[in-house]
Amino acid sequence: MPELPEVETTRRGIAPHIEGKRVTGVIVRQPKLRWPISAEISTLLPGLRINSVKRRAKYLLINTDKGTLIIHLGMSGSLRVVNADTAPEKHEHIDIIFNNNNCLRYKDPRRFGCLLWSSGPIGEHKLIQHLGPEPLSDAFDINDFLPKAKAKRVPIKSLIMDGHIVVGVGNIYASEALFKAGIHPKRAANNISKARLNNLVLAIKDILAQAIEQGGTTLKDFVNSEGKPGYFQQTLNVYGRAKQPCTNCRTPIKQITIGQRSTFYCPRCQH
Repeated sequence: MPELPEVETTRRGIAPHIEGKRVTGVIVRQPKLRWPISAEISTLLPGLRINSVKRRAKYLLINTDKGTLIIHLGMSGSLRVVNADTAPEKHEHIDIIFNNNNCLRYKDPRRFGCLLWSSGPIGEHKLIQHLGPEPLSDAFDINDFLPKAKAKRVPIKSLIMDGHIVVGVGNIYASEALFKAGIHPKRAANNISKARLNNLVLAIKDILAQAIEQGGTTLKDFVNSEGKPGYFQQTLNVYGRAKQPCTNCRTPIKQITIGQRSTFYCPRCQH
């Protein structure tokens, strides 16, 4: 599943090509995604100018004067900008065509993503309004995180993957941040000191910033808007490295399941 760095990489890739452009048409080849595609995308979007492309958690927000197009890439979705005359490939379900004959094309083999329309304030949309702070913003710091952690007995990995606590810390980056902070993923959140929680906050920010800088993690279903894979996978320390030596102490990496998600950690470095 594309995680926050992949979504941010996509945002940065498509924004220069569509901001300021006017939509001239929409082609929907497959309307059945996770939820049916909003009818307003075909009826209201043509003729509107794209004011900005933003991101909230893993949602891309394409803003116009009359509303916002909300895009979630689901498990296998991707976006690319192509010439509108380019023949669509398999699983390329939606085209948004612009006045320069460029086209924002949405591909989703598993069809778990969504394209929805919001005419009201985007912060009040049901998918957005209850989200926690952005991990790279000043709003996510130890003063925000400490009371949330102390109120929960859940494993710390589950806590940092909860979008009500902080958004966008998916499975890969949760494992990597906990390794960097030296915290065992099963340790109860309310049983971790303030100093170690602060280290975790800083680790989350650092890991995500690195991943965005390097273009997102290479996953089999993800390519960025230029058709190139990300590169962060080359520097993963624990995720996907079960039984391989720890990059720090050479102890074999262990794999367990927390919240039905594969979790990787070093039993010596993390406690």
